[in-house]
Amino acid sequence: MEFKPAKKLGFGLMRLPVNDSANAADVDIEQVKQMVDLFMEKGFTYFDTAWMYNGFASEKVAKEALVSRYPRESFTLATKLHAGFFNSLEDRDKVFNAQLEKTGAGYFDYYLLHGIEADMYPKYEEFDCFSWLLEKKAQGLVKHAGFSFHDTPELLDEILTKHPEMEFVQIQLNYLDWESEWIQSRAVLETAVKHNKPVIVMEPVKGGTLAKVPADVEQMFKSADPKMSVPSWAIRFAASQPGVMVVLSGMSNLEQMEDNLSYMENFTPLTDEEKALCFKAADMINSKITVPCTGCSYCTEGCPMHIAIPKYFSIYNEDMREDLEEKGWTINFTNYQILNQTFGKASDCIQCGQCEGVCPQHLPIIQYLQDVAKHYEH
Repeated sequence: MEFKPAKKLGFGLMRLPVNDSANAADVDIEQVKQMVDLFMEKGFTYFDTAWMYNGFASEKVAKEALVSRYPRESFTLATKLHAGFFNSLEDRDKVFNAQLEKTGAGYFDYYLLHGIEADMYPKYEEFDCFSWLLEKKAQGLVKHAGFSFHDTPELLDEILTKHPEMEFVQIQLNYLDWESEWIQSRAVLETAVKHNKPVIVMEPVKGGTLAKVPADVEQMFKSADPKMSVPSWAIRFAASQPGVMVVLSGMSNLEQMEDNLSYMENFTPLTDEEKALCFKAADMINSKITVPCTGCSYCTEGCPMHIAIPKYFSIYNEDMREDLEEKGWTINFTNYQILNQTFGKASDCIQCGQCEGVCPQHLPIIQYLQDVAKHYEH
């Protein structure tokens, strides 16, 4: 389609480098500027942000690191309207106008209704958000209208049938979730392709899970191609799928940016044999992973107890891969105590359920927090 970017890698402004790990809004703006400069220098143009990313600071960072430093026509910028931040028709415009001000962009190349799933979809219909988005497009404030999606292929088929005017869809796709019962990457992709909608991929590395794979998986990849990094297999797998327009990578430092650019500047799709290797890796990883959290942090923004949910799940997953009967103790017991000095403990959970209500992975977070507490606090 005419709005297809020249290169398939997009810069996801969701996991930006920070100066203080306890404050997602304290972004290392100088490092982000270096990352933006390198990204643009190599001919990449797609940037993705959202209202709540990096503690609600991401859109302001987009202005400081990108919009105020480059000609507007030289890049494409995407942002989103999330159902958790409007409760009236007027609220939709309040958010949108604030986004225009925060980014200074003048218009958005891509605008998405954010994170549609079964529980959230009725709200977008109730407040007529699809028509509202088309109005923004008619006004020249949005160039291309679409939505991001976290649910079943059946629901996606229903939405795209009802709203064929939506131009693209953003989905979670990676080799670990390809046949996942919850995510169903393959079937959701096939549904989008059936409706002839270009696809933007989110979570290709599953929040870093596919960058830090078990040692036997890493060795398998290195044996196949010593020049390629572990995360490159995940990014290239997503970019190799039919219908995929852009693969978003939430790069958190300059080193990750350099690695991503090294194999995406002149992208070559994976062979069938290389794809098969990814599926083998998925089987090996799935046999070891305990909590399939992507670290998106949607759950933490509204947690009344300020619990570092994704951080706790990350260290818990690391420990569950260890032979703890042999080791008895890992450094993560100390890491957990250090995190407790800034954040609430897992046992502080009051089971309010707000985290489970916004989790794109539909995880039983309350139960997992109880498991974390049992592991580290007893």
